[in-house]
Amino acid sequence: MNAEIQRIIDVANELVLDGRSAGSTSEIIAAAFILNDMDKLPAGYHIVVDAWARQGDWQGYVGLIRREYRHLLVVNTTPRCI
Repeated sequence: MNAEIQRIIDVANELVLDGRSAGSTSEIIAAAFILNDMDKLPAGYHIVVDAWARQGDWQGYVGLIRREYRHLLVVNTTPRCI
C-alpha cells in the first residue's frame, strides 16, 4: 500500500471518528466517496460530479480502497436519520 492510499484511509477514519479532518481537499473528497457519505464533502463541493472530477487519478484509489482495504476503515455505528 502506498502512502497516498494510507493517508486517504486515515482521513476517512478521522471523518468517521471526529466528523472532521485536517486532510487536503482531495483527501477529504476521496474519503467521502470511500465512506459513501456525501455529507462529508468539503464546503463548495456539494455537486457530486464536480467532486468526483476533482479526484483525477485518485478515482482509482477510491475503488481500490473499497475493494482491497475496506477492513482498515472504522465502522460508523451512529444511526443516520433518513
